[in-house]
Amino acid sequence: MAASGTLRAMPLALPLDAHLHTDLSPDAAVPLDAYAALARDREIAEIAVTDHIDFVAGEPAYRFADYERRLRMVRNAAERWAGEPAIRLGLEVTYEHAVEGVIAEYLREHAYDYVIGSVHMSSRGPFRNADTAAAWCAGKTPREATAFYFDEVEHAIRSGLFDTIGHLDFVKRYVQPHLGPFEHEPHADTYDRLLRALIDSGTALEVNASGLRQEPGEPYPGPVVVERFRELGGERIVAGSDAHRIEQFAFGLPDVYRAIGEAGFRELTFRRGGTGTHGRTADRVAIELSRELVAELVGGET
Repeated sequence: MAASGTLRAMPLALPLDAHLHTDLSPDAAVPLDAYAALARDREIAEIAVTDHIDFVAGEPAYRFADYERRLRMVRNAAERWAGEPAIRLGLEVTYEHAVEGVIAEYLREHAYDYVIGSVHMSSRGPFRNADTAAAWCAGKTPREATAFYFDEVEHAIRSGLFDTIGHLDFVKRYVQPHLGPFEHEPHADTYDRLLRALIDSGTALEVNASGLRQEPGEPYPGPVVVERFRELGGERIVAGSDAHRIEQFAFGLPDVYRAIGEAGFRELTFRRGGTGTHGRTADRVAIELSRELVAELVGGET
């Protein structure tokens, strides 16, 4: 069950929502201008449109919207809204190790401002519906049921293709109904492996609010993992609501910022375009969390 209180008013103006889906995603139906209007109203300074793309035939976002259509929609909206909010051309890639080369070629040939790499639940996989999920989880521990997912996430991180990794432990949404809450401690070594890979590769950790409206009732990943990332030396972090419906815009975003602030981070790492000389890690910008925002989020400590 989703956590309560996550729709409370913005504590102060927030600088960024880096994960939004419009009607150019097969599982969303929101016109971009609707998000922009809400962002202006709620004083969210910058948004990234990160519609889905799949690279395996038969998956929902395979050839759903071409690059020129994505580019035209976002650039035209950015011009209309004149920086209030700033609107960036993003992309959420469904990562599968088997098609990593195809993904790499696509990203070389198409210029996006910001790219998320995410492991999703394939229509060919064990979590494609409730019955197959129940069958997969039967007789397994949470660790056994999720090992394949986290291995794929590590491949995504080490590919070096992405600015950030989306919803790091999204799989807990699918195992929790069958195996109970996904606890951190039994999986601490798995999380450390992934967090160290993020640090080694220079890839940012996304703190994704969608888990607050889903079964886990906490972001992906939860605050304890965000704190651990900081302890291990993680420096690059970003926040996103992962909205697919208009009522999901900014849902839980203050909670995500709170987890980031309480872990000791004082800036987000984002990317506004460019390719640089070191893959997608170049041309990044630091978005400072203001002292006032931090004080509001973490109870006066700045």
